[in-house]
Amino acid sequence: MENGGIEEADDALPVPTPLNGRRYRPVGSSDRAVIQMTSMEPGSSSAASIEAVVTPQPPRNLKPDANLTIDPSMREGSPDDHAASGGSQGDSKLELFGFDSLVNILGLKSMTGEHIQAPSSPRDGEDVAITIGRPKETGPKFGTMMGVFVPCLQNILGIIYYIRFTWIVGMAGVWQSLVLVSFCGACTFLTGISLSAIATNGAMKGGGPYYLIGRALGPEVGVSIGLCFFLGNAVAGSMYVLGAVETFLDAVPSAGLFQKSVTVVNNTLVNGTETAGTSTISTPSLHDLQVYGVIVTILLCFIVFGGVKIINKVAPAFLIPVLFSLLCIYLGVFIAPRHNAPKGITGLSITTFKDNWGSDYQRTNNAGVPDPSGSIYWDFNALVGLFFPAVTGIMAGSNRSASLKDTQRSIPIGTLSATLTTTAMYLFSVLLFGALATREELLTDRLLTATVAWPAPAVIYIGIILSTLGAALQSLTGAPSWRPRWKFHHWSLSLVGALLCVVIMFLISWSFTVVSLALASLIYYYVSIKGKAGDWGDGFKSAYFQLALRSLRSLGANQVHPKNWYPIPLIFCRPWGKLPENVPCHPKLADFANCMKKKGRGMSIFVSIMDGDYHELAEDAKTACRQLDAYIDYKRCEGVAEIIVAPTMSDGFRSIVQTMGLGNLKPNIVVMRYPEIWRRENLTQIPSTFVSIINYCIIANKAVVIVKGLDEWPNEYQRQYGTIDLYWIVRDGGLMLLLSQLLLTKESFESCKIQVFCISEEDTDAEELKADVKKFLYDLRMQAEVIVVTMKSWESHMESSSTGAQQDDSHEAYTSAQQRIRTYLDEMKETAQRERQPLMENGRQVVVNEQKVDKFLCTMLKLNSTILRYSRMAAVVLVSLPPPPLNHPSYFYMEYMDLLVENVPRMLIVRGYTRDVVTFFT
Repeated sequence: MENGGIEEADDALPVPTPLNGRRYRPVGSSDRAVIQMTSMEPGSSSAASIEAVVTPQPPRNLKPDANLTIDPSMREGSPDDHAASGGSQGDSKLELFGFDSLVNILGLKSMTGEHIQAPSSPRDGEDVAITIGRPKETGPKFGTMMGVFVPCLQNILGIIYYIRFTWIVGMAGVWQSLVLVSFCGACTFLTGISLSAIATNGAMKGGGPYYLIGRALGPEVGVSIGLCFFLGNAVAGSMYVLGAVETFLDAVPSAGLFQKSVTVVNNTLVNGTETAGTSTISTPSLHDLQVYGVIVTILLCFIVFGGVKIINKVAPAFLIPVLFSLLCIYLGVFIAPRHNAPKGITGLSITTFKDNWGSDYQRTNNAGVPDPSGSIYWDFNALVGLFFPAVTGIMAGSNRSASLKDTQRSIPIGTLSATLTTTAMYLFSVLLFGALATREELLTDRLLTATVAWPAPAVIYIGIILSTLGAALQSLTGAPSWRPRWKFHHWSLSLVGALLCVVIMFLISWSFTVVSLALASLIYYYVSIKGKAGDWGDGFKSAYFQLALRSLRSLGANQVHPKNWYPIPLIFCRPWGKLPENVPCHPKLADFANCMKKKGRGMSIFVSIMDGDYHELAEDAKTACRQLDAYIDYKRCEGVAEIIVAPTMSDGFRSIVQTMGLGNLKPNIVVMRYPEIWRRENLTQIPSTFVSIINYCIIANKAVVIVKGLDEWPNEYQRQYGTIDLYWIVRDGGLMLLLSQLLLTKESFESCKIQVFCISEEDTDAEELKADVKKFLYDLRMQAEVIVVTMKSWESHMESSSTGAQQDDSHEAYTSAQQRIRTYLDEMKETAQRERQPLMENGRQVVVNEQKVDKFLCTMLKLNSTILRYSRMAAVVLVSLPPPPLNHPSYFYMEYMDLLVENVPRMLIVRGYTRDVVTFFT
């Protein structure tokens, strides 16, 4: 499209100017017509059209080109007039659609404009209240680097790397250490991919891991894993505190209140010297660790009690020492050995590397010092348990979800980048430490990283203490409280990651693993516990019946949350009597029903209505139901068949829309074909039936999808190319967007791209509108091209000749519809005068405002011209369905609709919900 997807169309659709003089504004809760989207309520556009019959006027031949000639009586009122009327709908050229402005989704988290109540649990709804107006001021928002990458890096690089990593290399050797790091790093990386998939499954607010898991798998799993994560965080926090205290006591031995000696056995090299007898080295006492640990924990709690602002100010101060200490370690490794360095530190040596290549598992005492009579024997499984906490900490970013600018982008990129960075650093460190010092030095020097650090060990001591305290602070702060955008995720990766986690758990300790799984299962059962199931007898059928009842009850009677909303289409198989008697349903209608279900899964209800008396047609209805059911099985549609016998089709549909379904398994979308044959003389009841069906759906809050060009609808083997074009004119709860996404899941449409057309009145607003709509679709995880069509005002009165066959066809259709309406109105008036009664149609009084009739026709002409201009070659076009104007003849409404669909080969006319069917949130 020219101008970056922003087109200027002279065939403009008018929108009244708001009171503030700015045409483009967010819609507030006071815009009742936008929110309700229906003409069936008092005060709507249709109600405003109930006026006395005016004096007949000759048809106005309007040009279908860019500059239509509009009668002065149809001109938009001045701003003062608009202010006086309060911005009523009656002034809108799009009054036929039942609202007073074009689609405007700015500032709204709800697709319908309704206020979203705060939920009581992740299953009940969103955990944030959305209000219209000035947003509440919030704290500073963090990006990917400071919000996710840095906290994850700081949490992962903990005490184990500084104090125990060289010891692990000495015990396991170089090659087994590489396997150990790769194994644990792969587990964390796969977990990060699964976390990314959940985090990108919608806009995420506060709540951290519990929010993520609870939204994806339900509150039972969220509570179970969240509580275990809380316990793990508590253990990790204690480990960080003890690491800081141990480092401090090693650096300042005189600060210890208690002193403990460790005996080193004979024939053990200590600092490169073989001992003939026994030697002693000082290690912190267990009592010292406990006393100082309690003091440090209390001080950290005071910081946490100070609030998030203080924590955010303090936390970055812990990062700089970590990075600086790592730099000092690597500088020291490359310049070692230095003057007065222990003999065990050889510097980077290939001989030392070969000596340390293999493993040398042995017994140690409680302090980790090699001792043949020690009580602890180390092997690979034990080292997995020791090292694995060094790769955890990836939840630090999700813990700060409420403080992130863009959670869907920051959490995946930041978490996976931190995981890959630390894993690469660990692998590099294994190679360096394996070539740096002898095995004896690796096993006996508790702080080898400080020994080799340049310029002095004190730098490492300070870095270790501050980094571990920062990680402990995050452990105290972080609250353990699916159409994912993350394209690198697959369910098999999550399965492999879960299996790796279970394997690592059993490698560390099978007994603790069993206890952990039992604890999680008990918590899950406690959260999801319900009454004990009764025994309904034997056999699989009884079990299936019981399971179905329990599943139906578990759905509840409340409205389904948008995250769990799924279409349950009611397929109107034979509404207009066009099919032969032996064909129970149009084949393409069954194909379209499958397009409304992801991967063909879901429930559909196929309904046919037989005109007549039930006593006479009961057996025929049963036979027809069996035929329809067999046809559904033949088309491989998951659904049920129903045959209704009623005096008229309208009566039958009224019964269907009120009673069909059970609980939350009631149909929510009515699907039928467009009645192209309604003009036939023997089908004069089609207009009134069509209008009544739409009105019944509006009253019952059912969505409507009308398929125009059903005979040309592709089957599953006919691949389509091009675009799926959405003309989003009214807020429909997101149903039109959802349908377009469902179409893309089918083989026939998977090669198509989505285009969303929005309308702006001024060029200056177009870029802003386009950016906001793009952000809106991004939050909905939908990939689509946004095209903004700018429309000029209709206040000018200019005429120009029609250009091109497209305009000629539209002009001919418009004038023909105008003439047919005139003829039909004259016949109605003659009948009314002859019978001395008001204008009547099918036993009900109608009111005709010829000015509004012309305006409605003109609106449909403009929309049809816009569609033909941009979407003539589209694979399918989706457009909003205008509700039937109240008290207008149904014949007029059919003329409006015919003008809208003129020359469009394949179209879906959609009437959505007054509630959301898609959501920003996970």
